[in-house]
Order: sequence, then structure tokens, then C-alpha cells
Amino acid sequence: MKIYIKLLTIIGLTTLLAGCLDMTEPQRMYYINAVGVDFEDNEYVVYLQIINFADVAKSIQTSTDVAPAEVGRATGKTIEEAIYKLYRSLDQEVFWGHMRYLVFSERVMENEHIIPVIDTFIRFRDTRYQIWVYCTKNPVNEVLLVTPILRNSLSSSKLSNPINPTEQETFIEPKDLRDIIIGLNEPSHEVTIPYVSIKEDWQTAEEQLEETYFSGVGILSKDGFKGFLQDNAARGNQWMHNRTKRGEITVQINANRDEALTASIEKIHIDVKPLVKKEIVTFEVELKINATINGFRGKISEQELKHQISTEIKKEIQQTFQEGLTLDVDIFRLSEFLYRDNVKTWKRLEKDGKIPLDEHSISKINVEVAKINPGRKTFSETIQE
Repeated sequence: MKIYIKLLTIIGLTTLLAGCLDMTEPQRMYYINAVGVDFEDNEYVVYLQIINFADVAKSIQTSTDVAPAEVGRATGKTIEEAIYKLYRSLDQEVFWGHMRYLVFSERVMENEHIIPVIDTFIRFRDTRYQIWVYCTKNPVNEVLLVTPILRNSLSSSKLSNPINPTEQETFIEPKDLRDIIIGLNEPSHEVTIPYVSIKEDWQTAEEQLEETYFSGVGILSKDGFKGFLQDNAARGNQWMHNRTKRGEITVQINANRDEALTASIEKIHIDVKPLVKKEIVTFEVELKINATINGFRGKISEQELKHQISTEIKKEIQQTFQEGLTLDVDIFRLSEFLYRDNVKTWKRLEKDGKIPLDEHSISKINVEVAKINPGRKTFSETIQE
């Protein structure tokens, strides 16, 4: 009798268990990996990049018969309207939980068009704050259709996962939606967004290959787009934060300036100190780094090499700061350093979150090369002539 009662109890309890009959099978869904947004003719243009389901669980594409991704396009007065138009052309339900990055065109960054787009994706319950954000001058759909080197999976490309490439060189610091929101809400209410271009630096025996390339930064403020800093103009940015894993600096090593040396820069520690004198605020920058020597010709002492590296890094910091001033941009967020250190002075001087800056605002840059690793041998040529 007891066994009979227990059996009835178990059967009764199983009827209360939740099932998964209302869940969509994974193979019957489309997976959004990236979204591109443009703006033309007073309408948003939305590009959805859907990756092959078989591509999600693999790091390398083995089949050349199946496209690694397809990109859909639609327009609308709002970002949501354009997305809903794309829903009408899809055969399966769309899953947004694996979305990895957003690409904005130059036009959508102008005149505050980007703000509603950011707001849309942070409010949608299926997306996350850890979505990477990029900007470009190239056609957005072309950026989304670039296939990674060796036909690598799009889910592991540099745009989908920018952390891996920055371990070797952090020329441009990756930014996600959370960073963008914080940057726009905190002084100076300006934020840098990695600028992506397309280059043909790679090739196979049959063809020249296109690959995405971090070319600099675009600067966005609450009031709209400020402009781009590209290539050499953006180099100083990597030395002004502690998140740079590794960078490179090339210096001349003799008086004739016909011999060069490239050093890898690591273990960067930056400290910015605001100095207030009545109504004028200046900033002193203290930078501590380690360097590793790569191959070179000629002779140079350790002390001379430290001086050359220090001088070149100072030059790059000053150049990027000056380029920022021409765009009316506080590129190093000096206003925030004052805000954290002396909020009373910041409140007295700020206008729209920024304090007045000019070419003399950085009064001192001290670069200390704490350690130089000469590699396997010494500060002399490996092969003597």
C-alpha cells in the first residue's frame, strides 16, 4: 500500500514539472553576430549580420560551400522600424543573445543620431552591455562581410573579440556599450570609439584579401560627432591609460638619423596630477614603463636609449593632444582628472563638463623607463661587420 501511495505521489508531482515545449530548437534559429547602422535620406539604415549556426561552435571554417555569414539591409525612421522590416524577410526566429559588436558609420554619428541607437540596444532585454562598439568611414555592409584571415570563424574575428589582438599591441583600446555610456555621462562627456577601416594587407596565391584594421579613433560627445584621429595622430592615446598591454616605439639611434631601433613598451603606469593656480589649471603627466629591445644595427648605451624612448613618447603624447585641441576635444579626459581630484575647482571652471584647455595645459611630461630588457645579449649588434 505504501509503495502504491508513493508511486501515485511521484506521478502527481511530475505533472507539475516545467517542460520546454515552448522553446525554439537551436538549429531553428538565426544568430545575430553584429549590427551595422548608417543614416541616409533622413532614415536609419540597419544591417544585420547573421552567422552560420555551424560556425558558432567552431573556430575555423572547414566548408567553403556555405557562406560564413549573410547581411540583411533595411531602412526606417527609427532603428526599431528597420529591424522589424528585416524580421519580415527571415525564415526563422532571431536570437540576439550572442550579438558581439556594433558598427556605426560617420553619418550616423553626426547630429546625435547615434544616441537613440545606443538607447535601443541597452533597453532590449536580450542584448548585453558588453557589446563592442566601432565606427568607420567605409560602407558598413563591407565591414560586416569581411572574412577573417584563414577563413576563421566570424565569432572569433578581431571585431567580435578585440581583446586577443590587443595582447600583442594595444594601439587602440576596445570600447563596449558600457564604456560608451560611462564616457558620455562623466566629464568631459566625450568618448573615443575605435575606428575601423578595410585594408588589403594579406593575400593568398590566388587573390588579395581584405581585412579589418584599427586605424585610430572617432570622438563622440553628447552633442554629436567631433571627428577622427587617425594613424600617427592617434598614437599618443595608447600611452595615456593603464590598460595598454603592449605598444611599440621606433627611435633613431645615431646622429645621422639613418639607423632606427624599435622597442616594445610594456607595464605602463600613468599618473596625471592637476595643478590649480587661481583660474588656470595645468596637468603634470608621470609615465613609468618597461621596454624590450628588438633587432637593430649600430651601437647605443642604455642611458641614451632610455632618453630616446622617453623623448619619442613625449612627442607622441603632445601630438595627439594638439590634434585633439584642433577638434575641440579633451582627448585624454583631463577634465575628469580634475573632477576626481578637485571637484570644487572643476565646478567653478567647467562648461558642458569640460574645463578650458590649450596647448600649455599639459605643463610637464615625465617618462621614466624603469627597465630595459636587451634581449638575449647586450646593447650591441648580434652580427658584427
